[in-house]
Amino acid sequence: MTKQLKSTEARLEECLPPATELPTVLHRAMRYAVLCGGKRVRPLLAFAAAEIAHADIERATWVGVAVELIHAYSLVHDDLPCMDDDVLRRGMPTCHVKYGEAMALLVGDALQSLAFNVLSERCVAEDAATQLEMVSLLAQASGSYGMAGGQAIDLSAVGLRLNAVDLEQMHSRKTGAMIRCAVALGARCSQQLSLTELTLLDDYARIIGLAFQVIDDVLDEEAPTSILGKTAGKDAKQGKPTYVSALGLSGARTLAENLLDQGLAILEYFDESANNLRRLATYVVKRTY
Repeated sequence: MTKQLKSTEARLEECLPPATELPTVLHRAMRYAVLCGGKRVRPLLAFAAAEIAHADIERATWVGVAVELIHAYSLVHDDLPCMDDDVLRRGMPTCHVKYGEAMALLVGDALQSLAFNVLSERCVAEDAATQLEMVSLLAQASGSYGMAGGQAIDLSAVGLRLNAVDLEQMHSRKTGAMIRCAVALGARCSQQLSLTELTLLDDYARIIGLAFQVIDDVLDEEAPTSILGKTAGKDAKQGKPTYVSALGLSGARTLAENLLDQGLAILEYFDESANNLRRLATYVVKRTY
């Protein structure tokens, strides 16, 4: 999906304010937070879902950009001292380390606003009603019933031992909500999919979102900082409940493989147009960082 990655990077570069425009420090920090690497899994999922719907590639690009901007904002805030207090992100100093805590807070605020601006002003759907639904889906996935709510549960769970069921409840919001949103938005870039197909894609995204977090927990335990691009072993040191603490490394790996099998089984309903969704599911579970 090299072409899709290049398209995403180009559109991210295009929509972010120039670093030379006032307020220059804020704009430089926004660009730093977004353009300094990243796997771009969420935009790629949006592209792959749009392929099943035979949607216009430009629409899928802007949908992916909006989701990635939300994701970037969440990382900036997640790294703050009042949250996870991390100093590394993508192998570089975190935004608050480089630009200060106050500026990092503003970066997150500005990126969130920019995401909704992108999704509302670009033509990403067949009609206004569908586009409004897409804006609402992004808002729900970002808010207290989605990503922000998951982070709140995560903060309150420090020092506790949660079982796999409790962890799924937390991570279905913190990590899974935006992954499900990326697939949902990509699938709605055209009106060619039935309610059954949209439901199957949502089931796939829910499962892959969970698998993503399981592997994140495994890599936090196994991979070195130099590979992860962020501080390794941080969750254990902070007393955060993880799939590794609940199931052990072997159990967490087994869970991830089972989730991959479930996700691929759902995609059997679709033809070769779902091949990129299949590849992404495999990548999520087999990745090394």
